[in-house]
Amino acid sequence: MRRRRAAAVAACLLALLAGGCAEGPSLEDRGAPTAPPGDSRDLVVGSAGFTESDLLAEMYALLLQAAGYRTRQLTVTNRELYEPALESGRIDVVPEYAATFADWLNAKEHGPDAPPVGSPDAAATMSALRALAAPRGLAVLDPGRAVDQNAFAVTAAYAAEHRLRTLSDLGAARLPVRLAAGDECVRRPYCAPGLRETYGIDVTGVDPKGVGTTQSKQAVQSGQAQLVLTTSTDATLDDFGLVLLADDRRLQNADHVVPVVNRARAGSAGVTGALDRLNTVLTTQDLAHLNEQVDSWRRLPEDVARTYLAGKGLLPP
Repeated sequence: MRRRRAAAVAACLLALLAGGCAEGPSLEDRGAPTAPPGDSRDLVVGSAGFTESDLLAEMYALLLQAAGYRTRQLTVTNRELYEPALESGRIDVVPEYAATFADWLNAKEHGPDAPPVGSPDAAATMSALRALAAPRGLAVLDPGRAVDQNAFAVTAAYAAEHRLRTLSDLGAARLPVRLAAGDECVRRPYCAPGLRETYGIDVTGVDPKGVGTTQSKQAVQSGQAQLVLTTSTDATLDDFGLVLLADDRRLQNADHVVPVVNRARAGSAGVTGALDRLNTVLTTQDLAHLNEQVDSWRRLPEDVARTYLAGKGLLPP
């Protein structure tokens, strides 16, 4: 028994030196949380390494600093890596997307063929997400107003010609539509099949040029396709003369921006209160504009984040 305990201690020390033995919950304690949430004053804010995630991580860090926490940031571009780091406490908080993260955790727990739990219903999605996150020692804070979900765009000229504001308008117009998107769009329920079934849109084919890529947008701009799959916070639509059509029948999942924290280290009211301040101000349109400032105007994410928060009265000017 002593040899086994010594071996376990040695293994933990080796893991600690490698950065892998942290303050997250043990395997025995990964049921419903019972211990009070932690309030570490030194927090690591994670980013997934793309513009929007970097901006959100910067805003989280600045709000936490204003609330008296010391922060540093860590970029881990792969969810397969940063989610376990969040569980173990090597990362304390990370921006996520409700439906996408719920489906990812669900597949991790129940296998890749598990039925999705994310849906257009924000309340149901959040309930499923929190149920999956809690046994892993994670707390999902309240979602804000900002949503980054799949979206569809046409040229402004095409929208004006056919009086289109919504995807329902496009379906009612009975226009044949070629769609520029990823190759998986042919079978994904939120894409071509959903457009046909939910909106009655006559999708005649899918041009596999990617989701929101320059090539996809150029295809619509040139008339090779009429509709492009992108995201609701795409900052470059104006550059291609494109406008979004509203998803008025809620085909897309509720991918609200949500902070996810390691409960044992950052589940306190102090952390929650600091990050919740963003919920009342940050909108989908704001997030798209912030992305634009980084991607098109070449401003630094930290500068963009600080200016935005100060402008909203969340930081001193």
